[in-house]
Amino acid sequence: MSKEKKQETISAPPTGFKMIVREFKKDKLALFSLGLLVILLLVIFIGSMFMDQAAVMKVSIFDKYAPPGNGFLLGADEGGRDVFGQLIIGARNSVVIGFTITIITSIIGVGLGIIAGYYGGVIDTVIMRIVDFVMILPITMVIIVFVTITPKYNVMSFVMIMSAFYWVAKARLFRGKTLSEARRDYISASKTLGTNDFKIMFGELMPNLSSLIITNLTINFAANIGIETTLSYLGFGLPPATPSLGTLIGYASNGVVLSEMTWIWAPASILILVMMLSINYVGQAFKRSADARQRLG
Repeated sequence: MSKEKKQETISAPPTGFKMIVREFKKDKLALFSLGLLVILLLVIFIGSMFMDQAAVMKVSIFDKYAPPGNGFLLGADEGGRDVFGQLIIGARNSVVIGFTITIITSIIGVGLGIIAGYYGGVIDTVIMRIVDFVMILPITMVIIVFVTITPKYNVMSFVMIMSAFYWVAKARLFRGKTLSEARRDYISASKTLGTNDFKIMFGELMPNLSSLIITNLTINFAANIGIETTLSYLGFGLPPATPSLGTLIGYASNGVVLSEMTWIWAPASILILVMMLSINYVGQAFKRSADARQRLG
């Protein structure tokens, strides 16, 4: 190999994948969190494939509050339903719902935010007034009303209702970042060369917001899982026949269950806590890798 090729190889910046691997090697906590999160997701999704939701949610009054070991790995709830089955299926539902809401709201919020910040003028004004209107609403109360009045309410209805309201903060955030990014020289140069606006916005500008997008996705993924769990805890989340971690935690509102039957609510509480912490630690490592890659060009 010639001297010039050797020098080019040495000076070439590392790829995105190598940057991610390097950050995880440096941060042992993030690496442990990634491994733990992968194991949890594999157990949740593979385990749920071998469980029948109808059988898990079947009421058996003779097994009411059965403790662990009497035919139930984690005991039974007040309806004699298997807590372990509800834990696995409920965790799967929470992860799928949280991920779906995060993707839908991110596509809408990031897309509209970049469009508003890039074009400005009337387009920016219209989009931001819609954002302002939605943001002043008591969103949690509005969601509860929609959940209550929606006919044939199911998981998809819940996802659509949540997605309709939780994109606005993303739109405002990315509109502000786009306003500053759109003034940079590379954007002006692309416009001068006659590059298509769509390509400039989503091919050149958006990659420079990658670290913010990754951080926002991670935080919102964990937050959306928490929101679904909270609404289910209050009785306005998933339909009653659908297992949810929030429903299991809701049993702790009974003082006797809280103090004497911890097998019902404690596993769900611990699982949510571990998943949220793991997602946040992994997201921080991805953010640092994206920041480092942008600095190195």
